[in-house]
Order: sequence, then structure tokens, then C-alpha cells
Amino acid sequence: MNYFQKMRGTTTSPPRVSLSEIAWSWLGAFVGISLVAYINFTLLKGTGWLLLTGSLGASALLIYGAIKAPFAQPRNLMGGHILSALVGVCAYKLLPGHLWLASGLGVATSIAVMHATRTAHPPGSATALIAVIGDETVHNLGFLFALMPVAAGALILLLVALIINNIPRSRRYPEYWL
Repeated sequence: MNYFQKMRGTTTSPPRVSLSEIAWSWLGAFVGISLVAYINFTLLKGTGWLLLTGSLGASALLIYGAIKAPFAQPRNLMGGHILSALVGVCAYKLLPGHLWLASGLGVATSIAVMHATRTAHPPGSATALIAVIGDETVHNLGFLFALMPVAAGALILLLVALIINNIPRSRRYPEYWL
């Protein structure tokens, strides 16, 4: 097969999502991210602690909008973020003067670790990158970054997902735990 022909794809676009699914996805994401943001911007204000990271926004799409996907399951959400955070911190500590190299090392290694542990969660790679390129607040947390904001923020989103995703009869979350 010609190299460029492979880029044409082999299937059609996925079907449209129903308005009900859109509404439940929206509600879950709104409640989950708003709760994490509220805690971040009010309860933790001035403490030097964080709870909100950009990668949690990407997780919201998966755990509220693609609830059957393997990437969206609790094992993947929690394991992918926590392991990737640890990898990212290690990459930063190993190569603090070479952020370009630490960035690539952190993301690539987080992907390998998630594959090896069956915890693939695409936003986890962003978490690894945030650990490397984050500001002084992130770097000052060191390995605690994996606990707070990463594990704590993901856990709050998970708790909201367990509640919201199981309200309608048409939804069930999670598909599996381990």
C-alpha cells in the first residue's frame, strides 16, 4: 500500500451524539470542572497548592463524554494521571536546564509507562508535560504534584462522573474498575 494512501482513512465519521448524551456530558463536565476550579480558586487561594490543571479539562471530555471508552475508565483516569505526573517530575528533575529534552522525555516515557501498566489516558501525557513546563508553583511541589493537584483533581472528577453518569437509564459508568 502506498504510504500516502494510508492517510486517507478506512471508515466514515462516527455517528452523531444524541442531544441527551450531549446534555449529560455537558452537565458532568460543568459540575466536575466547576467543583475543582472552585476549590482551586477559593479554598486553596494563597496556600501555594493547586488543584486545577489543563489536562483535567481533557479528562472531562473522556469521563463525561466518552464514558464507554477504555481511556475513560477509572483505572486509566487515575493511573494515567498519577504515573504520568511522576514521570514528568522525574524528567524535570533529571534535565532541569534542558526543558526541550525533558519535555520529550516526559511525554514519551509517560506514554510507555501507561502502555506498560494498562492505564492509557491521553490527558496523562499532558500532565507529564505540565510537570516539566509548569511554573515555579508546579516545580516547588516536586513529587507532591502527583498527589495534589493531579490525584486529588482527578479523584474529584471521578466522583462526579460516578454520580452524574449513572443518573440516566441510558448511561452506566464505569465499564470496569481494574
